[in-house]
Amino acid sequence: MSGSVIQQLLVPAGLVEADLEQTLALTMGRGVDYADLYFQQSRQESWSLEDGIIKDGGYHLEQGVGVRACSGEKTGFAYSDDLILPALQDAAKAARAISRQGADAKVQAWKRPAVTNYYADSNPISSLSVEQKLALLQQADATARAEDPRVTQVNVSLAGGVDTVLVAASDGTFATDVRP
Repeated sequence: MSGSVIQQLLVPAGLVEADLEQTLALTMGRGVDYADLYFQQSRQESWSLEDGIIKDGGYHLEQGVGVRACSGEKTGFAYSDDLILPALQDAAKAARAISRQGADAKVQAWKRPAVTNYYADSNPISSLSVEQKLALLQQADATARAEDPRVTQVNVSLAGGVDTVLVAASDGTFATDVRP
């Protein structure tokens, strides 16, 4: 699953795993004990049909990265909506500003834990074409009307979403998740 997450989150922004290692190393400045990067992309789509007419359709995309730096009992956070290397580096510098003392810590090699997939590796947004989604709405409308002649008004909606997450940490954690 990590390959598909990397393709969705990093590749469009021109990022590679080495950029994450570099950003973590930058975050792990003097006195920082632990650091992590939390990438998330959330995509939502919705359609509605009222009385046989498609009334609304929408698509929403949010994405960003959070940087956390821990130094003893202090924690620094920074965030960027831009998934580009300069924005990651700026966020790393801001998060590590909590500590300017102590020795430099090192980023460990990635460890990719074996995980159980709880969801099918499918994207509910891209699993059907727009035409198929609209046909599904129209079929629901027709089915409701065919059930009883007294049905005079039918409102149908269809919504789907998918969250994609990647976590890379200075302790070697490299984990991904896709949640439909």
